[in-house]
Amino acid sequence: MASQSRASHLLDVLLTEFGPSIERDPLSFQRKFRKMAGSAFAFYRGSAAVFYADLTGDHADDSFLDGPTSRVWIHGDLHAENFGTYMNASGVLVFNVNDFDEAYVGPYTWDLKRFAASVALIGYGKALSDEAITRLVTDFGDAYLTELTGIAKGGDDAIGSLTLATTSGVLHRVLQTARLNTRVAMLDVETVIDDYDRRFAFMDGREPVSARTRAAVLDAFEDYLGTLPGQADPMRHLIKDVALRKGVGIGSAGLPSYNLLLEGRSQALENDVILYMKQAQVPAVARHIDDARVAAYFRHQGHRTAESQRALQAYADPWLGYTALEGVGQLVAEVSPYSADLDWEDVKEPGELRSIMLDLGRAVARMHSVADDESSHDLVDFSTEEAIVAVVDGDRRGFVGMLVDFAHRYGAQARQDHQTFVDLFRNGRIPGL
Repeated sequence: MASQSRASHLLDVLLTEFGPSIERDPLSFQRKFRKMAGSAFAFYRGSAAVFYADLTGDHADDSFLDGPTSRVWIHGDLHAENFGTYMNASGVLVFNVNDFDEAYVGPYTWDLKRFAASVALIGYGKALSDEAITRLVTDFGDAYLTELTGIAKGGDDAIGSLTLATTSGVLHRVLQTARLNTRVAMLDVETVIDDYDRRFAFMDGREPVSARTRAAVLDAFEDYLGTLPGQADPMRHLIKDVALRKGVGIGSAGLPSYNLLLEGRSQALENDVILYMKQAQVPAVARHIDDARVAAYFRHQGHRTAESQRALQAYADPWLGYTALEGVGQLVAEVSPYSADLDWEDVKEPGELRSIMLDLGRAVARMHSVADDESSHDLVDFSTEEAIVAVVDGDRRGFVGMLVDFAHRYGAQARQDHQTFVDLFRNGRIPGL
C-alpha cells in the first residue's frame, strides 16, 4: 500500500500541473481522470508531470549524461503509444514518433527512460514475465545505440527511416493500412455536402462558432501563413468553414481546438484540406529544466511545439506552423487522412513485440539525431549523435542495463501510483472534481 506521503506527493504534483485547468473546466477533467483510472498505462500517459518530478527527485540519475547530452531536443512524452504513420513532405509514408506537444530541450535519457517504463507497463498488462520485459527493453536500447552509432559514423550501418521499403511485420502492416486511407473517405466522415460545397459535420465534440470567434480564428490564420516554410498555393488559403472542437483525449482535456476547412488544390471537392488550430500548453518537462536560453528561444507555446516538431521530425507536415489566438499560442497542422497508429492490443506474439522494439529503437535514434547542428535550428548547435555515442563511451551493457533497471523499478512505481490515484479520485480527494 502506498504511503500517505506518496499520496500527498501525487496530489501536489497533479494539482500544480492541472489545478488551474480543473478550475476552468472540471467536467473535462472528470473525463480525463476517468480515462486515467482505467489502467496503469493510461495513468502513466496522463501523468508526465509525476514522471518528471520523480526523475528530478527520488529517481534522479545522471549516468550517461554530460553537459551537451543534458541539452538535447527531446520528445518529452515518449511512451509506446506515441508512434504512428504520417505522409511526409516528400510524399512518402513514414512510421515514426508523433505528438510533439510536450517536446523541449533536456537530457536525452529522459526520453529513453519514459519509453522503457511504458514498455514495462505494456508487458505487465500482457502478463509477460520480468525476463521477457527485460528482453524487450534490451532490444530497444541495443537498436537505439546501433542506429545512433551508424548515423554518427556516416556509413551504411544506419537503417534509416521506417517506410514501406524498410519495414516488415507489424509496422509494415500499419503502413499498408495507412496507404489504404483516402482523403475522400476522411472528408466524408468529417464534412457534409451542403449547397454543392463542403462544410463541417457537427457531432459530439464539434460545434459551430460565433461570428466573433470566426473572425478571430481567421485573423490568427493569416498570421499563421507567415510561419510556413515556402509559399503554399493561394487557392488553398480559401477557408470554407470553421468549427470548434473540445479536447477529449487524455492529454487535451479542456483545451479548445478549431478546425478549418480549406479549398484544396482545385475546386474539386475531393481534395479539400482540414487543419486544426490547437491551444498549446507548457510542457511538463519544462518545469524541471532551468535554462534561460531555452526558455527565451520560444515566442509562445505554439511556437515551441511547431519548432520542436520541425526539429525532431524530418520532412514534417508542410502545413505545420503556429500562431496566436487572442494572445494564446496555437499549433496549426493538417488533420492527415494518412495517419494510422500501432494498436498494441493486436500485438500478442513475443517475436512481433521484439521486432517492434528494434524498429522503435531506430526511430527514436533518428529523432534524436536530426535536431542538431546540421538542422535549420540553432538551439542545439552540436552533433547530438556524436555527443551521445561519446558519453556512452562503448559501455553498451551498462547503458542498456540502466534502461532495464529503470523500466522495472518505475513500472512498479507507476502501477502503485495508479492505484493510489484511483483511490484519491474515487474518494473525492482531488479538489475541484
